[in-house]
Amino acid sequence: MMRQLHDGWTLELVRAGDGAPPDRVGRTVAATVPGCVHTDLLAAGLIPDPYLDRNELELSWIGRSDWTYRTTFRVDGPSTERVDLVCAGLDTVARVTVNGVVVGETANMHRPYRFDLREAVRDGDNELAVTFASVYGYTEQRIAELGVRPAAVPEPINMIRKMACNYGWDWGPTLVTAGIWRAVDIDRWNGARLARVRPLVQVDDDDTGRVELSVDVERSGVGDDPELTLTAEVGGVTVIGTVAAGSTSAVLRMVVPAVRRWWPHSHGDQPLYDLVVRLATTGEAATGLDVWSHRIGFRTITIDTTPLPDGSRFAIVVNGRAVFARGADWIPDDCFPSRVGPDRYRARIAQAVGAHVDLLRVWGGGIYESDDFYDACDEAGVLVWQDFLFACAAYPEEEPFATEVEAEARENVARLMPHASLAMWNGNNENIWGWYDWGWQETLGDLSWGKEFYLELLPRIVAEVDPGRPYVPGSPSSSTFERHPNEDATGCVHEWEVWNRVDYTHYRDRHPRFVSEFGFQGPATWATIRRAVSDPELAPASPVMLHHQRAEDGQGKLARGVAPHLPAPRAGEYEFDDWLWLTQLTRPERWPTASSTSARCPRRAPGPWCGSSTTAGRSPHGPRSTGTVGASRSGTRFGTPTPTVCSRCSRATPAWPSSRSTTPTSRGAAPSRWPDGAWTAAWPTAPDYRSRYRRGPPAPWPFQLSSRLPARSPPSC
Repeated sequence: MMRQLHDGWTLELVRAGDGAPPDRVGRTVAATVPGCVHTDLLAAGLIPDPYLDRNELELSWIGRSDWTYRTTFRVDGPSTERVDLVCAGLDTVARVTVNGVVVGETANMHRPYRFDLREAVRDGDNELAVTFASVYGYTEQRIAELGVRPAAVPEPINMIRKMACNYGWDWGPTLVTAGIWRAVDIDRWNGARLARVRPLVQVDDDDTGRVELSVDVERSGVGDDPELTLTAEVGGVTVIGTVAAGSTSAVLRMVVPAVRRWWPHSHGDQPLYDLVVRLATTGEAATGLDVWSHRIGFRTITIDTTPLPDGSRFAIVVNGRAVFARGADWIPDDCFPSRVGPDRYRARIAQAVGAHVDLLRVWGGGIYESDDFYDACDEAGVLVWQDFLFACAAYPEEEPFATEVEAEARENVARLMPHASLAMWNGNNENIWGWYDWGWQETLGDLSWGKEFYLELLPRIVAEVDPGRPYVPGSPSSSTFERHPNEDATGCVHEWEVWNRVDYTHYRDRHPRFVSEFGFQGPATWATIRRAVSDPELAPASPVMLHHQRAEDGQGKLARGVAPHLPAPRAGEYEFDDWLWLTQLTRPERWPTASSTSARCPRRAPGPWCGSSTTAGRSPHGPRSTGTVGASRSGTRFGTPTPTVCSRCSRATPAWPSSRSTTPTSRGAAPSRWPDGAWTAAWPTAPDYRSRYRRGPPAPWPFQLSSRLPARSPPSC
């Protein structure tokens, strides 16, 4: 019997980090679980909103302090053989006590934990306390033991298993969190429980569905371990099996005739089937012990890596059909993930579908998302490319990380593998590239950097736990480690020369197999900036605007991106309005240029290039690329200029309608409508921007746009 423990929590600062207000130590405030220290202090009115102005700088002490969450719970009624505390997510370095007895310690934000409370719990009231130590103390100790390793940000993102973007990134603030960020439950049970259920789902050519169920059982450890009964039901088919006496695992195989196939929304429907597994004792007086249920979809997914004369294909193939992926990176939708619930996930996925996105790449600097995210993708027909959580840094392979990474990977692969939308696993974000091109080899010497994770450990775990899905060692990566990871002729590539160094017209100079990340920054919407920056007079180079610009030389790159195509902003009263208009105006042309270039034939040499589903195999000059994943990440209330097309306040930027035109046959034509058909955009299809703009906008653009927002626009945040 599972019971939530989300009420009655308090939060106390038990050790203050540098810069903490002197009156905060020992002070107790009400706490929300799931949540984090920042959101609790914000709710109590003790800190300003960290997304606004430069408030973030005043709050660094939070991540350098120690905090304790407390609550009480009762254990009443009939006794049970086991009483477990189930923590779905603890962020991050935690000690858990019940009635003063230490029941567990953690150092991984990405793992669930289950603690046996038999030695600590008592009848009646029990006190539960979770103390979070500063992650900086933990990382300093790991650095002293294992040495310094390079990372893309000047923070120890690679010395702890924690959401890397907590420490800041080129699109968001540094807000180092602590807290009980996912659900907490008390689970009382007898005999045995379903510890893990892994459905391997396949479909034959004749639409016969097959489900191989691998079931792991945990026994209570009290008394004998008798034979148990397993019953599985899906699609009108029921199969019964047993867990042998003394055993903790079993396999059931199910055959479901005439199933309907699950497709990405760009290719078909998304039928989902309820799969239910029941565990019970055997005999005439059989007693139900546990139930597991999940929705599954019948489909096949592979990656076509057929060798070619100069490399190899890279194409996602669903149900035997190659799919041109129109993708976007997905970062955490909030710096405080506990604030994102099912409705917000579904709204976000609906925005993706509205932009014709059929693949989201869950980026390796974030989190393994809530099941609510993957449920929404299952329902909407959006494929998920799932990174393991390693990003832009060299990671130690020694203990304690070797054990933590293996446990984290096994638990999350098992949790996510039932989802029909989950298309593939990826070892890391840009770490192999970093070893090749960012000077790591000289810096590291003989130090480990994660290679064994990406080439040995993670593919082995995927093969054991989720053998039905493809794995690639990195994004970007080539067919072998010996080839450069960002090579056009094989594997997947990242395109960041545009934005960092050259104009977007240079997208036409590359013809990779699959672009798994590209993008060009642009400012947030006027409403988001105005909320995040309270300066009476806005200016592109004002101190607060520059604080919110997190990319290196970001404002300079924006200016250089505009200069070849549009006039400079007018000085004076309309300087900021012009700057915002111009830097956003160029973006609707960049997205279609990049995607349509990838979708089009380079026509350099004949050969069966891996192509989209509409042209593969029909022409010796078929498209070389089978997908693009733009860094059109979810935006930010922080007001940071980012490659986003839609802000976290659900506000579409001008890049949103342009992303809707990024199809394999797109010529970069500008769209004519905003979301819900609410506003007709003025982007010219022929890019004669200079002559059109020379007359000047009819009114300061941000005000004009704000006055014409959709009647059903979402509430401000």
